[in-house]
Amino acid sequence: MTSSLLMPRRPARLRVSGAGAAAGSTAPTRILDRRHPRVVALLRRIEAEAGGADDRAAFLRRAHRHIAETVRPVYSVRDDLPVSGVLRRGRGSCSQRLAVLEAVARASGVPTRVRGLLVDGSFWYPRFPRLRLFVPDQVVLAWPEFRVAGPSGGHLTPWLSASELFGSLDELSIRREAGFSNAGAETLFDALSRTAIDWDGTTLCPASGAGCDLSGHVLADLGHFDSRDELFARHGQTLCATARLLAEPVLGRRGAGGG
Repeated sequence: MTSSLLMPRRPARLRVSGAGAAAGSTAPTRILDRRHPRVVALLRRIEAEAGGADDRAAFLRRAHRHIAETVRPVYSVRDDLPVSGVLRRGRGSCSQRLAVLEAVARASGVPTRVRGLLVDGSFWYPRFPRLRLFVPDQVVLAWPEFRVAGPSGGHLTPWLSASELFGSLDELSIRREAGFSNAGAETLFDALSRTAIDWDGTTLCPASGAGCDLSGHVLADLGHFDSRDELFARHGQTLCATARLLAEPVLGRRGAGGG
């Protein structure tokens, strides 16, 4: 997650001007360094597991499972850490693990982009019950989207959010499992494979248990960006470099990573 202590509070789902339509890309970026040998090696391992399957959505689901099993979840304040660095350490935050999935997607030829969401810091209170005073009021979340073409390809292929790689939000919401509460060891990255993660409040969520409708935590919709690099360049990591330098060695090794 990215702290944004200096950003003004905004009403829920307000779109902030300045973000374009975002065509997405398969190009490498500083964060999504998909041509790095570690990323290429990861892609080859996942391709070997997939057995040359044509379905890109199934490939990305397999990639998600592989990352969940091999990149240990921890807390981190380094949203700008290149994917190769996450793989070298073998651990990453929810945001960093999502970046790994994006890099693998781009390396396999699937274009990606991100939706920027300004999320209320109270969403993370359950993870830090004794440290609420230190949780930022607002957090910038980079939520990936993938243009996954079927075997026949096509330029009109719709964008799928990370939430939709495992099925439509309505399909995921009617499963008997609870939604995402952000209270236990499970991260957003892990939860999206089993339940709907709905930032817009459009899903038919179960009436009982932890809900899948997370729209109440969204303070602003920052729009779509061609990459998370672009999102963070525009909206920044408000924690100063010194604070990140001091916090990362401690948080970067703490398990049960947050979003």
